[in-house]
Amino acid sequence: MKARLITQEGYDKLKAELDYLWRTERPEVTQKVTWAASLGDRSENADYQYNKKRLREIDRRVRYLRKCIDELGVVHYAPEQEGKVFFGAWVEIENDDGEVKRFRIVGYDEIFERKDYISIDSPMARGLLKKAVGDEVAIRTPAGEAYWYINQIEYVQS
Repeated sequence: MKARLITQEGYDKLKAELDYLWRTERPEVTQKVTWAASLGDRSENADYQYNKKRLREIDRRVRYLRKCIDELGVVHYAPEQEGKVFFGAWVEIENDDGEVKRFRIVGYDEIFERKDYISIDSPMARGLLKKAVGDEVAIRTPAGEAYWYINQIEYVQS
């Protein structure tokens, strides 16, 4: 099994989510379930059913985050990365049609809710790894090969 990588910012965000779910949201929802259960008939009690379902969702996410956080390897910036594309890099690329894209190469657990992040496991990221500014990169797509040129590489130092 290969290591699951994450940036320091992504790791901190997952830890904060776990902390919020466990210390804030779960106790609130548990209190609502207890209150709704005290009203009597649970089979027709929408508050009870909704909050019980929400409690299961929170518990599922907490279990996932706890397991995930233990397995993640945080990748820190190193000065040796400068000038080449590695994990955590912000990359600007351009194709022959003048289409420009800018994104950051991160771990799988960080790509959700961000349109400007791509997974290190994506074909684009794999094709860009270890390349430098000015390099042409051929990326295999379902429509055939696409050619991109690297315009800029930068790192966020944490």
